[in-house]
Amino acid sequence: MFSTSDWPLPSDGIRFLTPHFVIEQLSGHPLTRGLYPLATGYYPRAHGHRMQRIEHINYLMIYCTAGRGTLIAGSKNYRIGSGDLILLPRNTPHAYKADTKNPWSIYWVHFDGALADEFYKHTQMNSPRITIGVQPRVVRIFDGLNELRRSHYQLAEFILGCHQLQALLSYTALLARQRKPRTGKALDWERIRAMMQEHIHGQLNLDALAAEAKVSKYHFSKKFKAYTGQSPIQYFINMKMQRACYLLDSTDQSVQQLAASLGYDDAYYFSRLFKKVMGLSPAQYRQSKHR
Repeated sequence: MFSTSDWPLPSDGIRFLTPHFVIEQLSGHPLTRGLYPLATGYYPRAHGHRMQRIEHINYLMIYCTAGRGTLIAGSKNYRIGSGDLILLPRNTPHAYKADTKNPWSIYWVHFDGALADEFYKHTQMNSPRITIGVQPRVVRIFDGLNELRRSHYQLAEFILGCHQLQALLSYTALLARQRKPRTGKALDWERIRAMMQEHIHGQLNLDALAAEAKVSKYHFSKKFKAYTGQSPIQYFINMKMQRACYLLDSTDQSVQQLAASLGYDDAYYFSRLFKKVMGLSPAQYRQSKHR
């Protein structure tokens, strides 16, 4: 088992531990065994809050929404402030505490599961702390997790909570990528996306994209695929097909007119690309919205 802090909980604070019999259910259920909460909470203005663990057998996320605190993880010290998120993997000795003059307000969740390691890798966090700002979406997910204390231990409520936890880790991964410092040959993603958007009605090749990024084609393709999971040209085609879906839904343009507006002189070639991406021909897609 694991321990939470014994910080005296005020009337507006929350500390909820998932009972052992529920954890056994969650760890064996196909919809929840991938990721499930072990404990959740919210500590407002947590004066005197502190914790130290030499052994740590699960994952812990802490999200500071106000005030300040400190974290020691491994051999490093971190100052924690509003908008900072801490993610500590299993087997990471650590200690943390609220600032004495301006104590933090924090949301937190201990979690585990068969996919916990993979979700942690997906965040690509190279530090236990990242600054994401005060994100209403993150607060909403934590509030949803804290509602488990009213669940009466119903499995359906915990299935929802487990998927909220997956959403939290997935969103953290997205925010972590967006906030990675751009040094050396790192790519300016927004600039590249803007260039693609500007050329969505025409053509764009790898040479032009790499030149815009001021790197070699090899480096550009490698970095781009590592970030998006797609090649640059396939990503650009997918953007075009997304635009095509919008035009099919919102206009009466023929497929030939629509193809031309997206830079394709050959409507048959455009239709083949569309079907490869969407699984339907343009005509089938347009018909499907009326079903």
